[in-house]
Amino acid sequence: MYDYFMEQLIYQKFILGTGGADNRSSLDKALNGGLGGVIFFTRDIDSKEQFKNLIDDIKSSVSVPLFLSIDQEGGRVERTENIHARYLSPKFAYEKGDGFLIRQNEKIAKELSDYGINLNFAPCADVNTNPDNPIIGERAFSSNPEEVSKCVRIVSEIYRKNGIIPCLKHFPGHGDASKDSHLTLPVIDLSLGDMEKVHIKPFRDNLNVEMIMVAHLHCTCFDKETIPASLSKNVVGYLRNIMKYDGVVITDDMVMKGVQDFGSLDACEMAIRAGVDMFIFRDANPEMIGLIDGLVKLVERDEDLKKKVIESDRRIQKLKKERLM
Repeated sequence: MYDYFMEQLIYQKFILGTGGADNRSSLDKALNGGLGGVIFFTRDIDSKEQFKNLIDDIKSSVSVPLFLSIDQEGGRVERTENIHARYLSPKFAYEKGDGFLIRQNEKIAKELSDYGINLNFAPCADVNTNPDNPIIGERAFSSNPEEVSKCVRIVSEIYRKNGIIPCLKHFPGHGDASKDSHLTLPVIDLSLGDMEKVHIKPFRDNLNVEMIMVAHLHCTCFDKETIPASLSKNVVGYLRNIMKYDGVVITDDMVMKGVQDFGSLDACEMAIRAGVDMFIFRDANPEMIGLIDGLVKLVERDEDLKKKVIESDRRIQKLKKERLM
């Protein structure tokens, strides 16, 4: 017998992109199933009025609160480029001083709040220690962990004051990567001591944050076998059991090459077993509906997975009740 209660809990674990106008039927089906949230990209944003209307339309189609999310860091990672000139990247904003950093992020937070966004996948808590890093670079506030911790704290508090949930990324730290996780699985070959001293420090210093995003990269200090941190019991277990983090843990976009080699269904199963609460997939399409349906059937047959899903739902609903209701 198909478990519709478990289906709702599984749908709550997903944040999907709209999929574009051609796939709105898939998004509507996911919303009807109890989707956890929606993520918006540049393709969804043509004007301020149009974007606000899109969000209002999505909100009006559901009876449960949604995470309405975006990646709006400033600079290289910014989704409102069709509306106005880009903000400065975090690195360059911080170089202009704390005052400038505060003013810029107050503008970003106010803008997002006006549209109806309630979750921003920012700030970056990465410490950019590798000058040849192809994916972080100016997205990091600094190469100094103390400065990154300070900036993360400042920006997170600005978001909260404006009704935006902050999400720190990319745990356990993407700053030493030499490859782009959108294209492959980067390897971070540092000792646990070095990771804790530098890359994990900004996360540890900001454990009051509501959500943490786990990266698609392989850290040799956590796993000898090649496995993304986003699917790793050792990485997520460290966050849960050593750092005592009980907020929502979400993956980076699950269509990135750094994790796709594992296959979507197997990757989701591994991540749930590891203790991950939510997944981002950039498109709502028939394949996604099929994936979620397959995951529901998988969980129905496995009591350990059911327990994990129920534990995750407690964290998801706690955050929604605190911040969205």
